[in-house]
Amino acid sequence: MPRPVLIFDFDGTVAVGDGPLLAYARAVAVHTASADDFVSAVAAHLATPTDDVIDGYDAVRRAALEAGVDDDDLASAYALSRTQLGSVDAPVSTARGLADFLADVDAERLLVTNAPATRLDEALAAMGLDGLFDRIVTDASKPAGLETLLDDLDDGICVLAVGDVWRNDLAPAHARGLDTALVGGYVDAAAAPTFRADTLDELLPALAAWVDAARVDAPPVANLPSHA
Repeated sequence: MPRPVLIFDFDGTVAVGDGPLLAYARAVAVHTASADDFVSAVAAHLATPTDDVIDGYDAVRRAALEAGVDDDDLASAYALSRTQLGSVDAPVSTARGLADFLADVDAERLLVTNAPATRLDEALAAMGLDGLFDRIVTDASKPAGLETLLDDLDDGICVLAVGDVWRNDLAPAHARGLDTALVGGYVDAAAAPTFRADTLDELLPALAAWVDAARVDAPPVANLPSHA
């Protein structure tokens, strides 16, 4: 029987914390009239997310556009912030049980991110996750890139996509009848995940049960406990 496939997003899913977002905001802030005010405004939004943004990076982007920052400066600021990923200037953390889960789970473990490869290995090492993914795809251009990845998988393989942005990380899988797990506090009215929780740690028992069901003749996934 083929191994089931777990597809994890990186930012906001595997890697959590506002460190990279504030690094991005600081890099954008040098292009605004008041750097301190810009960073403070972004920090306030991250503390209380609103329904009109899809994630923290979208929040920084929208604030930058409102402040008159052009696309070129926004792109260069993002690239600069990624050179700090996982450092003291852009710290990240991960779910407490994720390393043990990935080390023990009998599934193909994919990490698929729209971010570049810049300092990704260092960030994974800092979180204790180095060597725990079978395949890493960067600059994935999700959601279209996720469609391409799913097309390349063999027919009949059980797939569970895990992410924090419904439209990018999960919707393409859901549209094919595959299972999904949505993590985090950002709201999307279209979201209809198989599993849902505020943190990845809360989801790990359901993910483990899903893998067990995919590996043996077990009850259908719909009968597993949901965190929705």
